[in-house]
Amino acid sequence: MTVLVKTLINRSVNRIGAVHPSLKEYTIELIKRCYNEGIYMQISSGFRSNEDQAYIYGQGRPNYIWNGKVYGSKGSIVSNAPPGTSIHNYSILDVYNGEIVTQTIGFKQDTDFVLDTLNQLPELPEGCILHSDQGSVYTSYAYQKAVKEKGIIMSMSRKGTPADNSSIETFHSTLKTETFYLDGIYRTTNARVIQIVEEFITYYNNIRIQTKLNNQSPVQYRQLVA
Repeated sequence: MTVLVKTLINRSVNRIGAVHPSLKEYTIELIKRCYNEGIYMQISSGFRSNEDQAYIYGQGRPNYIWNGKVYGSKGSIVSNAPPGTSIHNYSILDVYNGEIVTQTIGFKQDTDFVLDTLNQLPELPEGCILHSDQGSVYTSYAYQKAVKEKGIIMSMSRKGTPADNSSIETFHSTLKTETFYLDGIYRTTNARVIQIVEEFITYYNNIRIQTKLNNQSPVQYRQLVA
């Protein structure tokens, strides 16, 4: 039975799953070249050794990963800090286009830390909604008061329901996947962690395209519909 190369390509692309638009055409071209040259291709999932897993997920150890929470994320990424030390990223994301509108990186997640980020927000229309989890910093009197003074309506996730935070959860997953995990960075300096996060957010907002935004970056999409 003869199977057309086009059929084989379609099968391969379908097995890959979701492919980012900027990579799709290159993926198809690579598949064509491999079939034409008789080169066997196999799409496989990434693999981390037990040692790598320990570095990433070992609580109380260097390089401990603590998944971020919505719009006020606590997220130790990767650092060479002493055991038990975390680097936190608090990002506020505009759900309309997925743009990170403000963010702060620090070594202590307390009320002052999240208030610093909140106070960096540009002037917003009355009645904007700010969503967060039920962490103590977000339920604190000072934070709730600051939110109210800005004319913002506070919204909070249900307990133990990360899906309520899907937008920011997805952003932080993307950040880690496309930087630290992709490059295998499990040990580095605090300064390098901060640099990587800040550079990625600039790239994410201005360059990285998204299918749901008609293959535009968040900033491009906002400017396009303005």
